[in-house]
Amino acid sequence: MNTEDRLVEIEIKLARQDDMVDALNRMVYHQQKKIDDLETLCAGLARRLKEMQDIAAEDSAIDEKPPHY
Repeated sequence: MNTEDRLVEIEIKLARQDDMVDALNRMVYHQQKKIDDLETLCAGLARRLKEMQDIAAEDSAIDEKPPHY
């Protein structure tokens, strides 16, 4: 194998690695976007659950009979 063939082989490997790095970067970007979306969703669900618990606590306090009954 002469020097030019080796150089071409190295350039091909480098091009493949560049493509792989680009693909991995896109994958990480999409995963981070999905994580951000899921965190937003979880925060909203947690707020809604807290609101429902507060409403349920208020309703149960209203329905309770005074202690002298």
